[in-house]
Amino acid sequence: MIKSSIYGLTLEQLRDWLPEHGQKKSRASRIWEWLYQERVHDFTEMTDVRQECLDVISEHFTMNSLSEHVKQESADGTVKFLLRMQDGNLIETVLMRQKYGLTVCVTTQVGCNIGCSFCASGLIKKSRDLSGGEIVEQIMHVQQYLDAAGQGERVTNVVVMGIGEPFDNFQNMTDFIEVIKHRKGLALAAKRITVSTSGLPDKIKEFADSNLQVNLAISLHAPNNELRTHIMKINRAFPIEQLMDAVDYYLATTNKRIMFEYILLRDVNDQREHAAELAELLSSRKSMVSINLIPYNPVDEHSQYQRSTEESILGFYDTLKKNNINATVRMEHGTDIDAACGQLRSKQMKNNATESQPGRLALG
Repeated sequence: MIKSSIYGLTLEQLRDWLPEHGQKKSRASRIWEWLYQERVHDFTEMTDVRQECLDVISEHFTMNSLSEHVKQESADGTVKFLLRMQDGNLIETVLMRQKYGLTVCVTTQVGCNIGCSFCASGLIKKSRDLSGGEIVEQIMHVQQYLDAAGQGERVTNVVVMGIGEPFDNFQNMTDFIEVIKHRKGLALAAKRITVSTSGLPDKIKEFADSNLQVNLAISLHAPNNELRTHIMKINRAFPIEQLMDAVDYYLATTNKRIMFEYILLRDVNDQREHAAELAELLSSRKSMVSINLIPYNPVDEHSQYQRSTEESILGFYDTLKKNNINATVRMEHGTDIDAACGQLRSKQMKNNATESQPGRLALG
């Protein structure tokens, strides 16, 4: 029987759940301490919680809904985990070492339906959403990996930028944020959490109203509808005008900055004229936005796209800066392993399909 992950319950949800199953509400705080401060691996390690309570919890929940299938470690300290869920599906989680701390990138869906034409994540269509517990457990898996190394390191930053569209799994994603922000949970500061969306206007507005106080990033990748529709099919449903209307609502409601992500594709969207058009699009909002320029990690299945030249990257950046648009070029991580989001999962699934063909040895 597949059990739900205990990490999917917010503290208030656990406080409500316990009395419904004959247990004292007051035990919830201690159980959370065991989960997030002590970071135990099994319910049996919660030594000061009554056995009756542990029996009831373990009957309904698991602490181990994810298992490590593959782990890749880069020379720069990046670690990419391919995790297997209870139903056999695979997801990716990435640990990145940065000058300001340890960042974990989490996945929110099995596959992706957004259909960005350059992206490895969308090679396999969405089959389901992850539960809130499965998202939280990605952080716990990485933190327990760090604990085992014995260096006293902690996850300090979280980006919701892995496989899937977070706003297409809105409730589970927001429950996840509540858990990792909570002072009795992982106690991560809201300013150290960033959610990235491909641009669902209604959900951007709902996110603004949620008052979660975390950061928002929007995958833009083009300065006009024609080019963005060519790169991202979601633009057919939600053109740039609708997206910018939601952006303005978010800025007015939250008074928080937005980061736009822009993947540079050689001779597609990386010319100075594209940068000038992007600067014009954002000119009225430039005090509240920044652009994160991302050098493209080539994907075998998307051979029509290539990495921009260094000259094009610098020219694009220079044009934005001359137009007073705040911009940075993303520092790359894990370039000696399967760097692109979804690449390791896609490769593993292709390998599994090949190995299971008649006449071939299946390696499991």
